[in-house]
Amino acid sequence: MKKTNISIVGSGNVATHLALALHAAGHTVRQVLSREYDHAALLARRVGATPIDKPARLDDRSDVYLLAVNDDALYDLALDLPSLADKLFLHTSGSTPADVLRRLSRHYGVVWSPQTFVRDLAMDYSRLPLCIEGNTPAVETTMEELFSSISNNIFRLNYEQRRWAHLAAVFVNNFGNAVNALAQELAFAHGIEFSMLRPLADATVKKMDYGTLWPQQTGPAIRHDQKTLDAQRRLLADDPRLLQLYDLMTDLIQSHSTPC
Repeated sequence: MKKTNISIVGSGNVATHLALALHAAGHTVRQVLSREYDHAALLARRVGATPIDKPARLDDRSDVYLLAVNDDALYDLALDLPSLADKLFLHTSGSTPADVLRRLSRHYGVVWSPQTFVRDLAMDYSRLPLCIEGNTPAVETTMEELFSSISNNIFRLNYEQRRWAHLAAVFVNNFGNAVNALAQELAFAHGIEFSMLRPLADATVKKMDYGTLWPQQTGPAIRHDQKTLDAQRRLLADDPRLLQLYDLMTDLIQSHSTPC
């Protein structure tokens, strides 16, 4: 496997995990750039890199420059970073086109993961899904070689596919977590140990291994169990927000079913 010199721009959750993964795979993380020097120094220590806090201090001795920052910062950095025409510049946004980087180099692309990252939570990088897009087939080949060194799950997606994948990920993770948080609040409010629902959550996720999900739907809505639905709606009568969500989800589920 070819060893690659990499500079990381960013020091947040995504930057941290990608830097750790690449370092563990034997690549050299040379510089970590963050506007907060202390943040850059913290990550740099973990991967043996040099911390910097000014875009002008980013040198030209790396092969790959990985911009792992939020979307607003990405557009600013695309203007502030030095242009290095023969280097590979990558960003990690799920919703931003690759060509935001075109000023920086002739070689650019995106590596994005439909995954939630927590900075200090260990991950099995070999299972991490990584979606790549390069501005040329040669760039995509280079990217696939690099990221295959850390993960067995590499997917080539164009910009349109990545936008839809990002939206699907929002439903799975962000909305899914929010619904679980509401369930947790209901449980706590009524003296119920929320952990008792963990096996149910695990079984729900496991359904993804068995094909199309709508035919696997269970519960009172899919059964058109009106007595139970009415009773649960009464429980939510004092919380119009939750009642609205309950009715919306019930209607959505029933639109995919036929009454028994």
